[in-house]
Amino acid sequence: MRRFLVTVAACALLAAGCTPTPPRAPESVQHMLDRHAAAVLHHDEPAFLADVAPSLQPVQRQVFQNLAEVPLASWSYRLESSGSAARVQLRYRVKGYDADPVTTDLSLGLTRNGGRWRITSEQHTAAQLWDQGKVHVVRGTHSLVLGLGTPASLAAYAADADRAVAAVRRVWGDRWARRVVLEVPGTLDQMAALLNASSAAYRGIAAVTTAELGSPAVPADRVIVNPEAFGELSGLGRQVVLTHEATHVATRAFTTSATPLWLSEGAADWTGYLGMGRTPHQVAPELARDVAAGKLPRNLPSNTDFGTTAAGLAQAYEGGWLACRLIADQWGSAKLTALYRGVNDRTTADTAMRRTLGVSLVEFTARWRAYVQKELA
Repeated sequence: MRRFLVTVAACALLAAGCTPTPPRAPESVQHMLDRHAAAVLHHDEPAFLADVAPSLQPVQRQVFQNLAEVPLASWSYRLESSGSAARVQLRYRVKGYDADPVTTDLSLGLTRNGGRWRITSEQHTAAQLWDQGKVHVVRGTHSLVLGLGTPASLAAYAADADRAVAAVRRVWGDRWARRVVLEVPGTLDQMAALLNASSAAYRGIAAVTTAELGSPAVPADRVIVNPEAFGELSGLGRQVVLTHEATHVATRAFTTSATPLWLSEGAADWTGYLGMGRTPHQVAPELARDVAAGKLPRNLPSNTDFGTTAAGLAQAYEGGWLACRLIADQWGSAKLTALYRGVNDRTTADTAMRRTLGVSLVEFTARWRAYVQKELA
């Protein structure tokens, strides 16, 4: 009886061993993306390339190496739609600078072989700096510069940015991160690609802050530099530009779609030029020429006047600067910052102006026109 039981048990064990193992379920696209993201964070190039089709590996190897110096706190992919052409959102944070992630959309070509997904193509809605070349990182006291130039050339940006942060804090206080991230591509065309825009739109613009480009809810600001236009500026000009852009970073938390651009751009320029010793004719030469020719503006600059290809773009910035200078001169700088904070989705510029300055927008416009005439005559 004992022999029979052992024999039966042995046969059962043999039968179990002979049963084929069920095939492993094919991995999901999201699982592959999670693994791919972990390879970036762990600087694991072989694991990163294992998720890439052989034909794409040379390009992706270079991108991986271009990204190596960037201090990442997080990197993840969120699948929006699957299939052979998947829509994916990339989310990443720079360590010590981003409280919330930068987000960008990708289109990934995918193929599955042996149950494993691999990436066959990658296309960004807007280019990332590491798509354009090797990214070098320079740290300032209150700034981080990510750029395609040499570390020595990027150090000058960090020094200027540190001074800009200090200047902004003197006006706008400490209720912001008090640090900025600059991205410095190598050319105007590369800058435009980072912004998903045409080069013509930014040809004469030295820098732009991502908070200016859409919703004020942009989670992480970047100051994107146009190296061609920025390189033509004097030392004073570079300082004004970076202080202007740092002001946008500082004021983003209370900038809404209701904030008129004459106020947001004018306040940034006013902060940038504060204490620089420049006269109105030096800061507003185009508007001064118009006034000399008898063409005094009738209204404050409209939002459309600030379009990057608008014919009167220079006059719009100059008019906004003079409007904010008028407020600071006649009511004080504290009233200017209070007015800026007072405009929101529930409070129009007219209402905020009545509460803060005691005048209507129509009355202020009349004072501004007289001020422009007086200062630029």
